[in-house]
Amino acid sequence: MNQQIKGWNGFKSGKWQQEVDVRDFIQANYKEYTGNEEFLAEPTEATTSLWGQVMELSKAERERGGVYDLDTKIVSTITSHDAGYLNKDKEKVVGVQTDKPLTFLNNHSEESVWRKGALESYGYEIDEDVEEIFSKYRKTHNQGVFDAYTPEMMLARKVGIITGLPDAYGRGRIIGDYRRVALYGVDFLMEEKKKDFHSLAGTMTEDKIRLREEISEQYRSLNELKELGAIYGFDISQPATNAIEAFQWLYLAYLAAIKEQNGAAMSLGRVSTFLDIYLERDIENGSLTEEEAQELVDHFVMKLRLVKFARTPDYNELFSGDPTWVTESIAGMGKDGRSLVTKNSYRFLHTLQNLGPSPEPNLTVLWSPSLPESFKNIVRKFH
Repeated sequence: MNQQIKGWNGFKSGKWQQEVDVRDFIQANYKEYTGNEEFLAEPTEATTSLWGQVMELSKAERERGGVYDLDTKIVSTITSHDAGYLNKDKEKVVGVQTDKPLTFLNNHSEESVWRKGALESYGYEIDEDVEEIFSKYRKTHNQGVFDAYTPEMMLARKVGIITGLPDAYGRGRIIGDYRRVALYGVDFLMEEKKKDFHSLAGTMTEDKIRLREEISEQYRSLNELKELGAIYGFDISQPATNAIEAFQWLYLAYLAAIKEQNGAAMSLGRVSTFLDIYLERDIENGSLTEEEAQELVDHFVMKLRLVKFARTPDYNELFSGDPTWVTESIAGMGKDGRSLVTKNSYRFLHTLQNLGPSPEPNLTVLWSPSLPESFKNIVRKFH
């Protein structure tokens, strides 16, 4: 594995070759961009066609009362559904939560009564077998939390002192480092989990037993992630070798998370600077054009806009619609004094023009007076 990583052209050596250290890889390889936005490309025909398809689906969703479709029978897992596409021949980044876009999931981690209420509010009924399994035989996430609450804590939550929000919202923000799959491949990450597991030897304390169990589950989930890649025809056991693979590997990792989890916020993290490294290398070696680079970003963001979760009415009343807070952090400053502004920072913001405005993904600019002036100017245009 290390030998293969060392052979990549254009990437500097660093700690990331021997251990999981995404930050070191970024710091060693990203290129700060201080120029203007003149390099940006307009949407391709494929992008325009796909986005038109999404708009038609969104229109049908509104006409159906806010839900295009909802799977009430299949309990969602990483590998529960077959491959789903908008248009396989035109998509540069593939994959949706079920086997068809804009279909809400039946997520088993939710509390049974809340899940049932969400489905019924849209005119659906949960499958009886699924309801029995997750009310009698499988403890849900919320039930586990409530089992640990004292009566005082439960009361404080119910009256809004703890969160000030409905129970359905109190699920927290989940942020994974999905970049690791692109940088290292799943096999390397599984080997690292083995090391973590075997390092927890000696006297079996309660904390150690729990951690060993959790690491075992993480190891199995990584194996399922490889299976998800295979469903779409990809071998993500190995690191991404180019920008197209880097986008796809990273998205599949995020897709696995949103197929299994339904946090109040399913944030993306910081991926634009990371992905810029692959894009700039491919553009420099002539294997990718700027138009193709923007197309990758547009299609990636398009998939993030299709993320759907079944929410209860009291959750949706808090906001306009049903936000998932797919937050991507852009720019900011590094400890070495360089900004993390890259050409990809511009490309992600440019999706607001190529695809039109949207609340998802939530593009959060980490502001500093030290950011390049040209970048600050383009950010101001969107405010």
